[in-house]
Amino acid sequence: MRESIKYRPFPKIALRDRQWPDRVIDKAPIWCSVDLRDGNQALANPMNVAQKLEMFALLTAIGFREIEVGFPSASQVEFDFIRCLIEGNRIPEAVTIQLLTQAREHLICRSFESVQGAEKVIIHLYNSTSPLQRRITFGKSKEEVRQIAVEGTRLVKSLVASVPETKIRFEYSPESFSDTEVDYALEVCEAVMEVWKPTAKDPIILNLPATVEWATPNVYADQIEWFCRHLKERDKAIISLHTHNDRGTGVAATEFGLMAGADRVEGTLFGNGERTGNLDIVTVALNLYAQGVDSGLDLSDILKIRETYEQCTGMTVPERQPYSGDLVFTAFSGSHQDAIKKGMDLRCKENPNARWQMPYLLIDPQDIGRTYEAIIRINSQSGKGGVAYVMNREFGLEIPKAMQLDLGESVNRFADRLGRELFSEDVFEVFQKEYVNLKKPLELIRFSLRGDPVVAPTIHCKAEVLMHGERVQLEGEGNGPINAFVHSLEQRGWKRFCLLDFREHAIGKGSGTEAAAYIQIEWGKGQKLWGVGIDTDINLASVKALISAFNRRCQQDISGNI
Repeated sequence: MRESIKYRPFPKIALRDRQWPDRVIDKAPIWCSVDLRDGNQALANPMNVAQKLEMFALLTAIGFREIEVGFPSASQVEFDFIRCLIEGNRIPEAVTIQLLTQAREHLICRSFESVQGAEKVIIHLYNSTSPLQRRITFGKSKEEVRQIAVEGTRLVKSLVASVPETKIRFEYSPESFSDTEVDYALEVCEAVMEVWKPTAKDPIILNLPATVEWATPNVYADQIEWFCRHLKERDKAIISLHTHNDRGTGVAATEFGLMAGADRVEGTLFGNGERTGNLDIVTVALNLYAQGVDSGLDLSDILKIRETYEQCTGMTVPERQPYSGDLVFTAFSGSHQDAIKKGMDLRCKENPNARWQMPYLLIDPQDIGRTYEAIIRINSQSGKGGVAYVMNREFGLEIPKAMQLDLGESVNRFADRLGRELFSEDVFEVFQKEYVNLKKPLELIRFSLRGDPVVAPTIHCKAEVLMHGERVQLEGEGNGPINAFVHSLEQRGWKRFCLLDFREHAIGKGSGTEAAAYIQIEWGKGQKLWGVGIDTDINLASVKALISAFNRRCQQDISGNI
């Protein structure tokens, strides 16, 4: 795309001594979910009352104490849902519901009708204030737009007496704040405050929406800091943020806005909202958690939260959505897998409450209900560390470090042939077929030992094998089972290798535990091969490992000769 004369840089805010870049977010904001209103109106098929009830129950369980439940003057379903909450006594004592209304008389009156009998309600009034809206949508002057906000506030205040059993709080939004001259937005908000008469104990909520992201998030932060610093009665106002995601920086804008002095955040689960969406509250909350700040929200079962959200909204959380997507804790890259495996191995030796320090993993997946099994997955890009991790976590097999590269290459070749991601069962299948208890051309039928290496330096072995289908009797002696069996092969002229490495370990625990043995041989000049034996008898597992390595060499010879 060529540079276009259609667009211009967004103007900067005159704030030379800005303070927000040096600040740190050290406490959670007041959270307000707008899933049931802003998120709902962005759905192709808005939620019905039953779905709204399920979503409301989820939001209260997560810990939201302020929830915007609808726009009661917009539709009968919205109105009925609010009545259902109130008449069904479904609003927890700690929760305040919030209603949205434009600054128009009949819409405000309809909103008050909907909250009859409620205990606590935030009436959220808005009108748009930006030059674009003033000129194109309304055709009104600054003074006329300011008067809309003032008259709307005056009407809300007059109707408070119509619901004497309800504690009414007031929120005002200069919609499209992000595109409004900051001094004019301040003028309108202060005019609203003059009518409402908030106090430090009963403050007004001034919500400053980035209705459209026109600029980089630092500009929004400048707007928020400028507003907070110039507001006359700052102690009588809760400054609230409501960002959208047109530029893909809604989370950054919110975090910068909090650093700039805001107290409250409106957003939705997973960022559902108009156009490119609202703020993703889950991401901001878990970003705080990753910095050691208690978010005040219970996101310990993120998969259940996601499931309920998807069922209610019909939306799908993308696989790469921060924290909540299927693949965000998954590494396919070999180097990433190797680093994670080493980190996990070290973590197992540490205090479980020790500081979380893990390559490539910002937080412990288990903290939000994710499992370690999903961290490393295998495809043709994967490496030895990832394969070894899967084998250990899924099957209890401790692949020797010297063998990991060989196994990783075998798995990668298999993944290349399939052209897809491999499941853990696929990886185990490769392991078994390539390395474990191989029986061609040499198959062990019977094996016995005589002598005790603890008592005498030499033990004897007898073995019955099939070589290319022919039954053969073998005998040998040595200082251990493997050495004795190697001697028996040498007696037949079949030993053309030397032993390089041997490892063994138990698989699992209990009386029925199997043993795994890993043997590496060198055949001729430089050809190194691994074999694996698995058996309930450790001696048999060792012999089978040697036979497997032997057979792998024979299978690579086209003629099958040894």
